[in-house]
Amino acid sequence: MSLETTVPAAPSQQPPKLPPLKALVSRLAGNPLGGVIAALVIIFGASCALSPHFLTTFNMMIIARALAFIGLVTIGQSILMILGELDLSVGAIGGLAGVVGGILMVQLGLNPWLSLGLCLLMGAGCGLLNGALITQLRLHSLVLTIGMAGVYGGANLVATKGVAITGVPRDITFLGRGLVMGVPVPFVVLLVCLAIVAFVMLRTPVGRYIYAIGSNPDAARMLGIRVNAIRMGAFALAGFLSALAGILMVARLGTAQPSIGDTWVLGPIAAAVIGGVATTGGIGSPIGAVLGAVIIGIIEDIIVLFGISPYWQSVVSGGIVVLAISFDALARRYLNRDAV
Repeated sequence: MSLETTVPAAPSQQPPKLPPLKALVSRLAGNPLGGVIAALVIIFGASCALSPHFLTTFNMMIIARALAFIGLVTIGQSILMILGELDLSVGAIGGLAGVVGGILMVQLGLNPWLSLGLCLLMGAGCGLLNGALITQLRLHSLVLTIGMAGVYGGANLVATKGVAITGVPRDITFLGRGLVMGVPVPFVVLLVCLAIVAFVMLRTPVGRYIYAIGSNPDAARMLGIRVNAIRMGAFALAGFLSALAGILMVARLGTAQPSIGDTWVLGPIAAAVIGGVATTGGIGSPIGAVLGAVIIGIIEDIIVLFGISPYWQSVVSGGIVVLAISFDALARRYLNRDAV
């Protein structure tokens, strides 16, 4: 007679279930595009319900055209934030590029298209200068770019003496006022730039390097990644996109205003955070950042439709920055509360 020994089955290894609230927060933090798309749908639906003038062709054109300028700056700022950096001089770079373009085209009589090309190179050069100072002198990007914003803004005022440059050639006004298949040209430019940058970030080694540097720069150096070169390139790209936004704004207005870019500081940061870009680096995408810019654009448009003073737009933008950053910090602290 044989004795049979029964071996108890090993318990199945299943991940512990998170509490409902923590599971929801984790899902939103892990899929930032899902969260920002849901918020966009809710805000868009609420806007349609609140104002009969919101969902009209004319109003949609206004939103799309305004989004193009802030969206271009947001793309560059989001890449820097993924790297763990920040550039507060992007607005000043855009304004300086617009003014220099006006001087070259109007006062010096240079070919408009050549002038635009030179302005784009100047914008990239300003961003590259920021990156070089930060990397080579090991300066904090926030502090350095605050100072450089003063330099670029001061150069703008020196060149114009605070007076707008009028008489921009009609050859380039199509860039700011024209339509392509019923879509504003600046918005088409934004979509093209976003598609290129998103492809680089998601499908190329350079994009993987940027995420690696933002997550852990020391580990990235140990892997042989040229951290400083990529950081400088990211600052150059942010300057290039800011200059492009400045040039498109000049084409839109028909004049080179010294005030161009003054509002391009808080907005891109708020849009990036709303779109899921972490303030600590290594997380997020330019697509989410632009969707965040769409949310801000809709909110500002509703403010105008309801006849609220435009001065409240600054209050709203600042409040959105505070709320977005606070939510980002609280969500990550909540998720990591039990981590040891």
